[in-house]
Amino acid sequence: MSLDLLCVGETMAVLTPDKPESLSEAEYCLLGFGGAESNVAGHLAEFGYRVGWASRLGTDPFGRRILDGLSARGVDVGTVISDDIAPTGVYFKEPDLGRGARTLYYRKGSAASRMSPDDAASWPLDQTPWVHLSGITPALSASCSDLLDYLLAQAPAAGYQVSFDVNYRPALWGTDSAGPRLLELANKAAVVLVGLDEAETLWGCATTDEVAALLPGPRNLVVKDSSTEAVEYLRGPDQLERKVQVPANRVKVIEPVGAGDAFAAGYLAGLLRADEPKDRLALGHSFAAWTLGTRADFRPGHGTAPRTYETEQHHAKVS
Repeated sequence: MSLDLLCVGETMAVLTPDKPESLSEAEYCLLGFGGAESNVAGHLAEFGYRVGWASRLGTDPFGRRILDGLSARGVDVGTVISDDIAPTGVYFKEPDLGRGARTLYYRKGSAASRMSPDDAASWPLDQTPWVHLSGITPALSASCSDLLDYLLAQAPAAGYQVSFDVNYRPALWGTDSAGPRLLELANKAAVVLVGLDEAETLWGCATTDEVAALLPGPRNLVVKDSSTEAVEYLRGPDQLERKVQVPANRVKVIEPVGAGDAFAAGYLAGLLRADEPKDRLALGHSFAAWTLGTRADFRPGHGTAPRTYETEQHHAKVS
């Protein structure tokens, strides 16, 4: 089956207290699932796109729950490999109790960490115009890192384009390893999304313009400056560069986990339907703001147009 976009990466079972309290005090936890790339897939499927998610899951109840849950969101999971050797990864999420939300990962040796270029042989890459990746995957294992190299190398011949969310996770690898590797991968992608805070940590960039200078490869580069704005740099065949800035929505934050994935989904949704840069950035902000209003990693029900928030601004500054 042909897809509009294929997302590739790990999704894990997630357990979180059923009420706002620490994990050390909680008597009961809710069981769900979450993963950067599958969050993006879920949002885009709800938007109406044909979206697939490719990965490996253990042949355990957690893996089944993830498959059933993503299918219920409208995501095609036909390319997922069931691995009877390794388990599905798990993480625990502690709610924000005034010190920020905290996540504890138990993913070493997970089924997803066994992904490799061989897995991609069964994926409909020649029927998929876009493949979405993140900087989490290359940190999982050497074979996962090789998979990203393979997907980026095959893109021109297979006819798809790659979007890449840097998504740096300090718990997986340090800046000495992550900095140069993520820079290398990002410069090979057509579309890149990165937070200014990530760019400062990884590459010492203090401004969005410094990030743009360091990443000349992407045709579309989006730098998210937290709650301030998002900036898109557009590079055309004439080698000229345009810069579009859209302020972020001002909303009450319940929990930030998942908001970056929601922004990526909103932006990509606008890009896929050929929205103007200011409109796709606004859609990204709107998806992020919607997700900031829940403790869940994924919040359904946004819709296909930017939502109205009390103090939001959608005026773009273009230079």
